[in-house]
Amino acid sequence: MKVLLIGGGGREHALAAKMLESPMLEKLWWLPGNGALEGRAAKVSDIDPCDGPGIATFAVHQGINLVVVGPEAPLLAGVVDCLEEKGIHCFGPSRAAARLEGSKAFAKEIMVKCNVPTARYQVAETAAEAVELVAKWGAPVVIKADGLAAGKGVTVALTDQEASRAAAGIKGRAVIEEYLEGPEVSFMVLAQGRAFVPLVPSRDYKRVGEGDTGPNTGGMGAVAGFHLLSQDVQEQICQQVIEPVLNQLADMGTPFKGLLYAGLMLTAKGVQVLEFNVRFGDPETQAIMPLWEDDVLEVFAAVARGGLPGGLTWSGRKSVTVVAASGGYPGNYSTGHAIDGLEKLPAAVKLYQAGTKIEGQKLVTAGGRVLAVSSVADEVEAARQQGYAALSNIDFTGMHYRRDIGK
Repeated sequence: MKVLLIGGGGREHALAAKMLESPMLEKLWWLPGNGALEGRAAKVSDIDPCDGPGIATFAVHQGINLVVVGPEAPLLAGVVDCLEEKGIHCFGPSRAAARLEGSKAFAKEIMVKCNVPTARYQVAETAAEAVELVAKWGAPVVIKADGLAAGKGVTVALTDQEASRAAAGIKGRAVIEEYLEGPEVSFMVLAQGRAFVPLVPSRDYKRVGEGDTGPNTGGMGAVAGFHLLSQDVQEQICQQVIEPVLNQLADMGTPFKGLLYAGLMLTAKGVQVLEFNVRFGDPETQAIMPLWEDDVLEVFAAVARGGLPGGLTWSGRKSVTVVAASGGYPGNYSTGHAIDGLEKLPAAVKLYQAGTKIEGQKLVTAGGRVLAVSSVADEVEAARQQGYAALSNIDFTGMHYRRDIGK
């Protein structure tokens, strides 16, 4: 099978590495890719990942059988629609179904229509309106940019001053939302219309600093394992969240196909939905892939062709992923710094590259989140210790990471 993977981050490296294990794979193209998998995946650097017609022309020319879309932006740009018009199977939803992530307000409307438990909210059309609303609501309050923001468009404001500042900085529409408390969980399912199959639960760590302090990032680490949710709660999520939303989208004539991600908070009042994503989470994917025992290429191809596996196979162990970021991230940061120590990593851990590129013979930093180390063990603490020990071998200028992932 000839496959094109779209996206160039750590999530895509994890997806690519897993698909490369499949005996079904004949050749893998990676658009645009990063510094990983040199010689194992053909990098495509001259096409915009959101250029649907250009990607479709390339895919037809290369005889590609399957396209797997990693990030949200190409999905919202309608890349899947363009490819499927040419008869090329895609793992990922249509542009219309992808609105579930593309607009926080749209997602809230869907949840209200089908009685999915979520925080109360109001939509502000302008920054001035957002400032008025947060002043009326008072802190703590959550301010969310309505559109895509690479995981950084959410401010959890604990003071009135912080809320006013965040609201004033909004460009365009915003969702002002009730502040909720409790542990967060990422619940992902493979979906095909009204049917779905759950993946292993995971949890990501959005704040840049230990103890969940500092600004939100794209994600500084993750854990995965069935210990995160009881079977009863998983069934509750399926019945109260996943089923109603998939049914609502199907009823609207925009059935969902691909990976649906529900970001949840386990509050004292029960499960509440924080957000929906329409693709694999990052860095949750880097924690999930080492636990997944199926041939994922076979699974992705089945979903892309309109099917769904009857079930999925998992190791039953626990996984911990720690992200190493550039100095200054999620604010301004410099790139081009040599990455040292990768040859010292033990074979027991997985290294996933995100913001990297090859310059000459060297691997250098090329983004905010640079790489991640994923470790698997029978218990979370053992995976933590193994992962952090491996990460201590790696070094680049300004490198920083949280030391409490999995605690």
